[in-house]
Amino acid sequence: MKKQRIDEWLVEREYFESLDEARRYIMAGKVLNEHERIHSGAEKINPADAKIRIKGLDKRYVSRGGLKLEKAIREFNLQLQDRIHVDIGSSTGGFTDCALQNGVRKSYAIDVGTNQLAYSLRIDPRVTVMEQTNFRFVTSESFSETPDFASIDVSFISLSLILPKLHTILKPGGEVVALIKPQFEAHREEVGEKGVVHNRQVHKRVIKEVMTFAGKHHFSAEKLTVSPIKGANGNIEYLIYLVHQDKPHLIDEDDIEEVTIETAD
Repeated sequence: MKKQRIDEWLVEREYFESLDEARRYIMAGKVLNEHERIHSGAEKINPADAKIRIKGLDKRYVSRGGLKLEKAIREFNLQLQDRIHVDIGSSTGGFTDCALQNGVRKSYAIDVGTNQLAYSLRIDPRVTVMEQTNFRFVTSESFSETPDFASIDVSFISLSLILPKLHTILKPGGEVVALIKPQFEAHREEVGEKGVVHNRQVHKRVIKEVMTFAGKHHFSAEKLTVSPIKGANGNIEYLIYLVHQDKPHLIDEDDIEEVTIETAD
């Protein structure tokens, strides 16, 4: 496997929101590869066999992605006991970890990458690891048990490429927590320097477009909240709660206004 800069790897795995934050931890001597201190963000590691430890970081979940799902569970009042979960874009497994800690019986961890899922999840009998798997090409036969709860945290592609396939996989009445990332939904000219979308009007339009598209593919949009963790380079992202059903529903304009008020024009 190709070696990767440690600062970029830390941000990609969602340990930190930005390269600057990752580098501050590195310079403070808080990032170690097994027992050896890493001295520079430019140091390269082999992701397949690196044993990275970070001193003083919240360890409730294998990555801070778990904090996103934790907020969604709390605000959307989700009950995950004995559910069958599919984690689309599992990466290190923060969402998978959080779902397991909240009672799911089985979790399918799907990602196009490889050697990303935390070892503790890789060996958990409740987790089915589906690496090097593009969700757009799975079928219902890919799952020994039909999922009734889905989480989505994907990058560099739109949710419009995920929801049509999810409709064919998820049980009727199944629930979805999806991360809306404006930087991957907006028009190219609306994305600013370092891939950041600042314009609140763009955020609102993107949310409405995702809701409308979801409705056309048998998902009703029920609730919305801002993600507790920003995306790469400080992008504000949103958690949307969808239900797999034919009854159309859109989140009220006032609710969208309230949630997006945290963004800046």
